Amino acid sequence: MDAVEEALRRALAEKQTAVEAQGSAVRDLKAAGAGKAEIDSAVETLNALKHEKASIERQLQVAVSSNGSGNAVNREAFRQAVVNTLERRLFYIPSFKIYRGVAGLYDYGPPGCAVKSNVLAFWRQHFVLEENMLEVDCPCVTPEIVLKASGHVDKFTDLMVKDEKTGTCYRADHLLKDFCKEKLEKDLSMTAEKAAELNHVLAVLDDLSVDELGAKIKEYGIAAPDTKNPLSDPYPFNLMFQTSIGPSGLSPGYMRPETAQGIFVNFKDLYYYNGNKLPFAAAQIGQAFRNEVSYPSLNTAKLRAYARVFISPRQGLLRVREFTLAEIEHFVDPDDKAHPKYSEVAKLEFLMFPREEQTSGQSAKRIPLSEAVSMGIVNNETLGYFIGRVYLFLTCLGIDKERLRFRQHLANEMAHYAADCWDAEIECSYGWIECVGIADRSAYDLRAHTEDGELLVRAGSRVVDCSSSNRSKDKSGVPLVAHEKFSEPREVEKLVIAPVKKELGLAFKGNQKMVVEALEAMGEKEAMEMKATLESKGEVEFNVCTLGKTVTIKKSMVTISKEKKKEHQRVFTPSVIEPSFGIGRIIYCLFEHSFYTRPSKAGDEQLNVFRFPPLVAPIKCTVFPLVQDQQFEKVAKLISKSLTAAGISHKIDITGTSIGKRYARTDELGVPFAITVDSTSTVTIRDRDSKGQIRVSVDKVASVVKEVTDGYSTLADVLRRYPTHSSVSVDD
Repeated sequence: MDAVEEALRRALAEKQTAVEAQGSAVRDLKAAGAGKAEIDSAVETLNALKHEKASIERQLQVAVSSNGSGNAVNREAFRQAVVNTLERRLFYIPSFKIYRGVAGLYDYGPPGCAVKSNVLAFWRQHFVLEENMLEVDCPCVTPEIVLKASGHVDKFTDLMVKDEKTGTCYRADHLLKDFCKEKLEKDLSMTAEKAAELNHVLAVLDDLSVDELGAKIKEYGIAAPDTKNPLSDPYPFNLMFQTSIGPSGLSPGYMRPETAQGIFVNFKDLYYYNGNKLPFAAAQIGQAFRNEVSYPSLNTAKLRAYARVFISPRQGLLRVREFTLAEIEHFVDPDDKAHPKYSEVAKLEFLMFPREEQTSGQSAKRIPLSEAVSMGIVNNETLGYFIGRVYLFLTCLGIDKERLRFRQHLANEMAHYAADCWDAEIECSYGWIECVGIADRSAYDLRAHTEDGELLVRAGSRVVDCSSSNRSKDKSGVPLVAHEKFSEPREVEKLVIAPVKKELGLAFKGNQKMVVEALEAMGEKEAMEMKATLESKGEVEFNVCTLGKTVTIKKSMVTISKEKKKEHQRVFTPSVIEPSFGIGRIIYCLFEHSFYTRPSKAGDEQLNVFRFPPLVAPIKCTVFPLVQDQQFEKVAKLISKSLTAAGISHKIDITGTSIGKRYARTDELGVPFAITVDSTSTVTIRDRDSKGQIRVSVDKVASVVKEVTDGYSTLADVLRRYPTHSSVSVDD
């Protein structure tokens, strides 16, 4: 909770106390039979206090609405206006609409497909081409063994709660988040302390354990939203769609929940293709599948019964079952995470939300990227470089930089193997939405596929191998490593850990292998600390994560030493910096950030406009003969042919509809420019947002539009070069 909200809540509480006290004084005066003048004076004071209280309430409502992305009613009305326009103009529609649809599945219509295609084309330009990335295209169906190794089969879950009477499932964290936000927005009489508590819960929501999440739901009395029935304790729900490969059904698989694994399993070949050199990046655009939302209310009892096994639908396009991901895996030497192009983004300054600010209840603040990296807020230069590049990508698309922030993952929210992780969050009518994740995943992924799906659990500063002893069947058998060859052999000191298996077998019997694996996986610091303790005390307590307990290791059970060896090369597992883009989420936020209304010329209605930048606009320009005239139509078709040859998407309209209505229709589609044919030698080009017009010769039209839509010139540049044209009478 910010200082303004806290001060207003305290002031409101004090004013409420004063109102109650003055109300009691008025009642006492009336009971004592006081004179009219005295009572009137007391009532006047009471009314003044009530007026002051109402004023504070209004200020508090504004403050709360500002913190919560605007008034809830206004947000809903705005969202509905956007969604209605998007569906009516066929940007997207619910899939299987004639069968009443399925929540979480949507079809993109013609303008939606064009926007998506333009966004992906710019993504390729901005990342794949700019960074010389290696693009791959891997299957959506993935064998179970791959996702078992990566940890998805066991760990790719959300915490759910279930309506204990109907069986309907809900995301536990979403219910708690909605409860806190609604209380903060609607209960203005809440004490500052209680408001601070709810704001703190929102700040650390992703950091809550399953037990803490369940305890909060019970403490606040949160029930099922639809029925108000009691809820179960939170439990994990795996989000992957299971399938089988082949007619026998004996080869289990899943629809991929992300595109990254296809890149990781191809690392060896990609490394070879890149000349066995690091760093390099691989990229992939493709469909991913997550069972995150449920069927809507359906007519038949049978289908309603099916619906209960899925998660209740929320947030429309933002939470879907099938979606497009664009992911980058940048492989880098773990000992050198500098980036040669970091200086190109170091001076950028934008909203950042480090974990310390989140846990202390502060707000995001503007931080220069160079400062964030140098102070260690961002873990390393390469991670910082991609954060900067993501910022440039999103703002070039048309995302409002004032409603874009980079939020650092909290400690428990961050994957155990990650060195650092940030989300690019975009504010829309639903609040702050995670649209891009930028993570330093260390060497986890390549090790996982090399070493039998090992789980690396970070405990303080050490990394412990938690490989299960019965997973040998999951090993790929392929070392996914990189090599650094030395010009001359180097003498290096190697840590040697030699478990005495006979002693360990006598002590731990069937658990011997897990203890051995945990000992062999110790880092140098931990191993040398163990050696020192064993020499001084003869035994040491040691946590074996696969056993889930601490065991006693005696001096006779392990030998730890350092040996000097000559090496001709260094063999290591690369670290991975991963930017992962939810394309659908970015596009929806772009729709909201681009949408506005303006009055018609007559002032009798509000016209919808999408202010898409030319870069992503579904149609770059329209061609309109001013009136139905054979010569004008001939010129319009000639211009259309030149636009097609230049690769510019456009729409020609030779109907007799008034030019103002044609402008309004295409403004609603987000078309940036309208070419109006009003002579046979020159035409006007109208800008969508300013409604300003310039006059251009027919043979120059395509080149002028192309230089602006391709980003070589701005509209302002063009306006300076060509004469302006005033034609207010024909505009909307």
